[in-house]
Amino acid sequence: DQATETKYDLRDFTIDYIIQKYNDGLFFIPDYQRQFIWKEKNKIRFIESVLLGLPIPMMFVADLDDGRLEIVDGAQRIQTLEQFKNDDLILKNLKYLNALENFVYTDLPISYQRKFDTKALRLVVLEDTTTIERRQEIFNRINTSAEKAKPSEIRRGDFTSPFMKFIIKCSKEPLFIELCPVSEQLVKRREREELVLRFFTYSDNYKKFRHDVHKFLDKFLEEHADEFDRDRYEKEFKAMLKFVKTYFPYGFAKKKGYKSTPRVRFESIAVGINLALRQDPTLIPSKVDWLDSNEFKKHTTTHASNSGPKLRGRVEFVKEKLLSKSW
Repeated sequence: DQATETKYDLRDFTIDYIIQKYNDGLFFIPDYQRQFIWKEKNKIRFIESVLLGLPIPMMFVADLDDGRLEIVDGAQRIQTLEQFKNDDLILKNLKYLNALENFVYTDLPISYQRKFDTKALRLVVLEDTTTIERRQEIFNRINTSAEKAKPSEIRRGDFTSPFMKFIIKCSKEPLFIELCPVSEQLVKRREREELVLRFFTYSDNYKKFRHDVHKFLDKFLEEHADEFDRDRYEKEFKAMLKFVKTYFPYGFAKKKGYKSTPRVRFESIAVGINLALRQDPTLIPSKVDWLDSNEFKKHTTTHASNSGPKLRGRVEFVKEKLLSKSW
């Protein structure tokens, strides 16, 4: 019941204890959480704050039936503490503690090691009656209000819905991974799931889009959470990938060996193909050299990508080029 009060208590644990229990599996990171994506400078800044004795924002964990504590918010901080303690993080470009430049944990003077180990961090411990839905909601709210997470990561908090599970499954399709290069950093931030969601949303609703992409995607995800045409979506997704594999020499990438795929380029090609195949399932394109045209480049620059006319323009450009037989 979403109206019930969330019960919790506050506990203080030393960093040394938190790291030890994280390694023992007492503290663990659930599936809906983000992967470890803090940049090096953020990790170092956090460790410097700890060593300076600055206040650290409270972390949230949930007490589970089996006695373990699920990290609801604070995974990146705990992993950074563990990484530093293991000498896997070198302190560089410090703002205040210049004397510790290029130190790892074991290089620290004993006084600093003790200060680090014994510093107490406050944890909000949610009672074991807190449902997974409530824990996900807390994670989403913390990350939304603090603008820490990308919308694609926050959406993953809804990973229990059948539609989200289906999107995750599609994002792991080997042919999709082969044809659509995504940087390792963006893979960790759920970029593949974002692209798949855009494919289904725009394929069905692109004419209704106005300007707020994330609200538009969230609404589609929510409306289809439990009921969606799985067979049609799966067939269309696979047919689109097969078409790209057959007729587009570099897949969704601009050139051979490219390591990333701009969202606007993916949307244009994937949704345009799907719309064309809906009209002509046996379609064989005359040629695809328009991929290198200035007109296509204009359609796939990121400028005004949040505009309804721009989205319709690039999707329909690809659709019409594929269906055209006269040139």
